Order: sequence, then C-alpha cells, then structure tokens
Amino acid sequence: MAGEGLAKMTTYEKWLQEEGIDVVGGYMVEDVRTVPLKPWPRKGGFGVHIRLIGAEDCDAAYVCEIPPHGILKPQKHLFEEMILILSGEGKTEVWNEGGPKVTCHWQEGSLFAVPLNAWHQHVNTGDRPARYFAVTDAPPVIDLFHNHDFVFNNNFVFSDRFNGQTDYFSGAGRMLDEKTWDTNFVQNVETFDLRDYEVRAKGGKSIKFELASNTMIAHISEYPVGVYKKAHRHAPGAHVLQLRGKGYTMMWEEGKPYQRFDWHRGSLLVPPRMWFHQHFNTSHEPARYIAFRWHSKKFLPGKHFHEGENWWISTRLGGHQIEYEDEDPRLREIYLEELAKEGIPFSLDALLAGSDKD
Repeated sequence: MAGEGLAKMTTYEKWLQEEGIDVVGGYMVEDVRTVPLKPWPRKGGFGVHIRLIGAEDCDAAYVCEIPPHGILKPQKHLFEEMILILSGEGKTEVWNEGGPKVTCHWQEGSLFAVPLNAWHQHVNTGDRPARYFAVTDAPPVIDLFHNHDFVFNNNFVFSDRFNGQTDYFSGAGRMLDEKTWDTNFVQNVETFDLRDYEVRAKGGKSIKFELASNTMIAHISEYPVGVYKKAHRHAPGAHVLQLRGKGYTMMWEEGKPYQRFDWHRGSLLVPPRMWFHQHFNTSHEPARYIAFRWHSKKFLPGKHFHEGENWWISTRLGGHQIEYEDEDPRLREIYLEELAKEGIPFSLDALLAGSDKD
C-alpha cells in the first residue's frame, strides 16, 4: 500500500506523547514558576514539557517540581541539559557507572548543567516544593537516533566532560574572554556580577556561561530603568527567561506587523527563526533575563545552529541588529506612552548624550 511505513510524527513528538504529561506550546509561557504540572512517571515528580514555536525542536524545555523532602528517580541521557532552580533548596548527585558520587548543592537562582550521559538524581532537602526549569537538546538527539534505549541507556562515559572530580560543582571557573565565564555551577544568577556590554543596549550589562563543556550555553543580560534594547534577529531556540523586572517584547517578521508580548519575572519567550525582537523595560528597576541557547565558543556548532550570527552588527553593515537611529519611530512612541503610565522617566536619550560627550 502506497505510503505504508511513512512517518506522520517525529520520534521526539512520539516520545512527548509517551511521557504522560502536558506539553505547552505557543510563543510564550507567562510564568514558569506557576505553570500547572502533572505527575511525571519517568521523573518521579511533577512536570510539564515546553515546546514553543520559536524553538523549532532544535532544543526544548521543561519544568519539574520535587515535593518537600522528595527524591526524583535517577536519570541519564545522551542530550545536554541546563538547569535553573526556580524555588526551593536541595542537591543533585552525579556519578558515572561504578564511580563516586559528586554532590551539587543548590538553592533558588542556582544554575548548573548535568554532565552528558552521567547518572544524576535530584533531591529536595527543604520543607517546601523545589521547582526547576531546564533546557535541553533532546529533540534533535531523539530524532537523530530514534532509539530510546540508545539515548537513555547508553553505557558510554564522557570522561572528558566528567570523571568524578570532587570539585566539579565548586563554582570555580575562568574567564575565556571579556564576558564569558567557563564553569560548571553558578550559585545565583540573580546576583551574579555582570560586565558592561552596550552593544545591545545603552547602559547594558551581560555575561555568558560555558557550562559543563556543552555545546549549549546561557547568558544573562541586564539593562537600565527607562531603557530598551536594540532589535535584532538570529537562529531559533533561544529560551529567554525573565529574572527581574517587567516590560514587553515586540517580535516581527521583516515586513510584517508587530506582535507584542508582555512579561514579568518568570515569563519565558522564544523568538522564532530570524524574527526581529526588541525588549522594553517598563519597571522601576533594571530588567534582567537569562537566555539558554546554542553557540558555545569552546565547541562551535554548525552554522545551522547559529544562523544570523552577526546579531550584534548593524543591518547597515550586513548584520542583524537595528540600531536606535534606524528603528521605526512608532516603537519609541509606544514605549514613551508605557513609561508615562508607570511614571518612569525615559533614560535612553540622556545616556546616549552622555556617551557622545565621552
């Protein structure tokens, strides 16, 4: 029979169905701290998968919650995983088959990555639920091998990434360049000291994290009160999670209408492939977010994972960033109206004037 044996779903889509928990779609999750969860048989806790349009299955996310003093089931897998603790306190034990266990102690705001294909088990040591947010490259890995046993029960040990080092999660690290921190553990992303970085926003700050020798990375960005970032575009898959402040993001395909997404602490947004997007701070404090994405500087991925890599270079110079002077004036007009509602002064012009004097 014609068409017999042809797939109608990807292997990853089939796996999601087998997981037995909900899958959240769309462009945005309003708050990962409160998104509803369901019992998760594989993990032994509660969870929800997040499969936003902008990720295009080049990566994906999930939220998991551990009951008070609860212990999740041991896991290992051939996909990378970065974890941000949203609430609670606890520990994660990590080990290779037959090797010693190394413990990562975490709290709200802690960031770390599970070493590739290493056994790991999360433990809630507190009296209230512990919730975490994770971003993984599970979709391409599961689709590529289309064999669950290979992905989840593979005995290969990546000793070059993790080999039982007792200080693996000590938080020690090194600067690879002026704003890239190479480490396996960050105690608190909400208070981590950032470096000046005004390429993307006047008065802006940033830091990149290379974690656990992965090809996926994370970065934090912060910009002042009364300021917005420049519009830019890039490859899919950047999961942007708001850590502080409130505001909105305008997203649009070139030549098409703007779409607005209002956000606050805990909101998650993934801009689609090569859609321009621009973040506007309407709070009385600097806005800070963390983005989980591809493009390690230690292990460069293929170009298909970082399309539009010149996202910090002006469109006038062949890049993918719209400078303030080149943007649609309507975007600033809308922002001024929003600031007036909040009683917040517009700070960008003064900052730009100050830099001109320098």
